[in-house]
Amino acid sequence: MSRIGRSPIAIPQGVDVTLSGNHITVKGPKATLETDFHPEMSVGVQDGVLTVSRPTDARTHRALHGLTRSLIANMVQGVTEGFSKVLEIQGVGYRAAAKGKNIELAVGYSHPVPVEAPEGITLTVETPTRLVVSGADKQLVGQIAADIRAHRPPDPYKGKGIRYEGEYVRRKAGKAAK
Repeated sequence: MSRIGRSPIAIPQGVDVTLSGNHITVKGPKATLETDFHPEMSVGVQDGVLTVSRPTDARTHRALHGLTRSLIANMVQGVTEGFSKVLEIQGVGYRAAAKGKNIELAVGYSHPVPVEAPEGITLTVETPTRLVVSGADKQLVGQIAADIRAHRPPDPYKGKGIRYEGEYVRRKAGKAAK
């Protein structure tokens, strides 16, 4: 049996979970998240604990079991604590500036690159070379951080660009001098 799928999800105080068919809504202090899970998976709430079970031991059911449990656990964690990704900007003249809810990146192009924050995502510029993407939806936070990084990924020769905090960029040697 799936080790991830069979572990129960504790519902913290102040979090409301509503099930209707294969649709789940998780409401907490930070946000309200909802999603549809696979109709063959069954989710039960009992005594403040959420459990996910599968009908058979077929390969697809085993895969869906762990996936469903992880998605629901991420929703519960998102509405209570939230998720965040930290991006670092490296390079001479590379920086980010806050423009209301949105940000503007100067990353070596002839023009500034505007980045709009979708609903439920907060973009914070801590320093001109460090920005934080935070929100309740783990998938959306990761996608927005990846979109921002894609504007100027780290260069393997000089290391310039936008990278995740703690990301290792493998450096290449340039041309050999004669």
